[in-house]
Amino acid sequence: MRFSDIISMSAANLWKRKVRTILTVLGVVVGTASIVVMLSLGIGLQSAMLGQIQSEGSMTDIQVYNWGSGNSNGLQQLTDDKVKEFEQLDHVKRVSPMLSVSANMTQGKYQSWIQIYGVTQEYMAQIPLAEGGRIPTANSNKLELLVGNSVPSNFYNPTDMSDGSYTFDASAEPVVDLMNKTVFTQFDSTWTTDSEGNSVEQPARKNIFPIVGMVDGGTDSYNSYSYNVYTDIDSLKKYLKENYRGQAIPGQPTDKSGNPYKYFCYDQVVVSVDDIENVEDVKSQISDMGYECYSESEWIKQAQQQMLIIEAVLGGIGAISLLVAAIGIANTMTMSIYERTKEIGVMKVLGCSLGNIRMMFLTEAAFIGFIGGVIGLIISYILSFICNLFLPALVGYEGQNISVIPFWLVLVAIAFSTLIGMIAGFFPAQRATKLSPLAAIRNE
Repeated sequence: MRFSDIISMSAANLWKRKVRTILTVLGVVVGTASIVVMLSLGIGLQSAMLGQIQSEGSMTDIQVYNWGSGNSNGLQQLTDDKVKEFEQLDHVKRVSPMLSVSANMTQGKYQSWIQIYGVTQEYMAQIPLAEGGRIPTANSNKLELLVGNSVPSNFYNPTDMSDGSYTFDASAEPVVDLMNKTVFTQFDSTWTTDSEGNSVEQPARKNIFPIVGMVDGGTDSYNSYSYNVYTDIDSLKKYLKENYRGQAIPGQPTDKSGNPYKYFCYDQVVVSVDDIENVEDVKSQISDMGYECYSESEWIKQAQQQMLIIEAVLGGIGAISLLVAAIGIANTMTMSIYERTKEIGVMKVLGCSLGNIRMMFLTEAAFIGFIGGVIGLIISYILSFICNLFLPALVGYEGQNISVIPFWLVLVAIAFSTLIGMIAGFFPAQRATKLSPLAAIRNE
């Protein structure tokens, strides 16, 4: 018997018992749709979570900190020499030092305390910009600023602080217009010693630094750049050297006599790694140098482990439905054998091999699994579309798909449902091969 004959006979036998076949296929449809939708939710939630983390900061970046630079806390200073050492490490793609200075911004009666970060041009190039903005010019004689999209929401009127505190509302309309109106920026005061040995405060002057760009996003959106102000690091160094000549520079360590060092110490260095798989190795090497490190990969690994558990639970729930469908297939095939006992006997008498008889019943069971799997996938896509319409806003991932059906899941679902059908039909098929030909022919 040719394989094409087995296929045609199997299809004809299923068609003869349409109602039973449809009901059995329906069980596979429910099982396949359940397991695919459940897994798609787990995959989609993980993808949405990783996308959100990536929007807040790169997953291949390592933040290297120098807590209390210049203090006796056992941590080494972050200097240009250390930056060069980091650049020599394997798998390091880019090293971006960050020089931080505290400042006060004022516009009219409103003010805000900010951190100005001097960073490299390469670092600023990856910051998403609002329309019409640009990054500060490299090595400029005048500081240019790039402000975070949430910075305007942090301005307040000091006269409103009746109890010494002020509550910020990030969703409220900003009270300042940083892009179109003049903004005064004043660095922290410095302290010097007079002839009598007394400390004297030297207030910093107010400056008008042009704001040339803003981070993309509204006041209610957030990423790792939203609350910071950025400028070119070489321009910031030049400005600080010229305006604090012979004085202690705000945020920079001093020697025992209170004199500034000839070099700058960075508050933070961002080390970009070529691949997320190498982040932990590079991070370990930097930690061995005596620095505090942090990377998003730490939290991502924990979150991925939790998501795998969630996917396993969701997949298990769907698998129960498929198990019930497998029992239905086994029951249908067993009943089919009882009804076709005489047919099986005739086939054996005519010389049909046991392998062909077994293959015919396995093919029928595989047909049920395959058809149910295909229809179940179609329904899964419909349910996935509905989930993506209504659920993202409910779980905090608005604008993202929380149900994702990758191509590999499509292939696995069809193959698995077909395999389940064949497994469920194996024992009934074996039973058919063991029937006595003469007893089967005499059966009424």
